[in-house]
Order: sequence, then C-alpha cells, then structure tokens
Amino acid sequence: MKQEKSVLKFFPQPIFHYKVNNYEKHNKDLTKYIYELYEEDKKGIARSNHGGWHSKPFNLKEKDKAPFQFFLDIQMYVADVFKEYGWHYTPGKVSLTEMWAIINKKNNFNSEHTHPNNYLSAAYYVKAPENCGSFRVSNPNQIARERIAISDGKTEFNQIYAQVKPVEGDLLLFPAYLPHSVGMNLSNEDRIVISFNIDILK
Repeated sequence: MKQEKSVLKFFPQPIFHYKVNNYEKHNKDLTKYIYELYEEDKKGIARSNHGGWHSKPFNLKEKDKAPFQFFLDIQMYVADVFKEYGWHYTPGKVSLTEMWAIINKKNNFNSEHTHPNNYLSAAYYVKAPENCGSFRVSNPNQIARERIAISDGKTEFNQIYAQVKPVEGDLLLFPAYLPHSVGMNLSNEDRIVISFNIDILK
C-alpha cells in the first residue's frame, strides 16, 4: 500500500551566501587597511580567537577608508536578507553596530560563539587560502545536541553542525543567535575575515 507522506519544515536556520560584486578591488583595499591597523596595534583584542589577531572595531566615520566603501556596496545584500525574512526594511533603522577584522595565522582558530543583541551577523572573506579553516555552524537547539542517535548517514535532520568552505569574495549573512566557530588554519598563509553585526533601531 502506498503511504501518504509529507515532511513539514518549520524552523530552518538560514545562512545567506553571496558573492560580492567587485570583490577583487574591495579585497585589495581592505587587505591594505587591515594590515595597517595590525601594524599600529599588534595586540588587538581577545574575543573568540585562539591565537591570531582580532582588531578593535573599525572607525566607520572615516568615509574615505576601505571599510566604509565596502559597507556601502554590501547594503543591498543586507536588504535582500530582510526581504527573505519578510522584515520591514527602513534604511535609517537598519544599524551597523560594529565591524572588525580577524587575521588567523597557522594553527589559529575561533571557538564557538554567538553575537547577542543583534539580528544579523556576517562573515566576509578577504583572504582565504586552501585549508585555512571552514566556517562552522551548530544546531542552536540545545536539546538536539543532548541526545544523538546512531545514524546511517548525514541528513539535514540529524546534523548537529554544518560547514562552509571559505572563498575570497564570499559574504555570509546569518542570524546572530546561530552558534558558529572557525576551524584551525592549517595553511601557511594568513586567513583574513571581516565580520559585522546588524541591529534594527526602534
């Protein structure tokens, strides 16, 4: 007897993946800007990074600098995410709360974390050599992580984590509550990422 069946998927966890227009020019300018910051402040700050260098927040009031020009060009991707979510997009209410850079050298990585008090977070790849560490997300449903059945193979229903291989010029936008981490950089080159957070003003 044929069985009638439907699978209802109510709570997906999206990662919006874009290739940024004119990314080669942006990456050239951003690389120069980030290494200049690094030379000025090699200590940086410590957050989720194990080794590596985490910059202080960028000064986005410097409108002639690379980060400001970069954000001008990627606002259309943020607007597209709002559209996908069905959120109302009012430019004056969509707030970039912080933007920063991370340089991971060989054997550096970032432990799992979230970005509280924001709606969206992002990772943009300025430099991503082969084997530099994947972007990894975990199932935010803690109960699902407590009991894991033996599985015959990976499916979208039994995964507790997933990975995205970084490629230069790629922009990932995702819910800020989504636990994420960065694998160890096993290459001999620097891995450079820019991250930022988006909030909605009341």
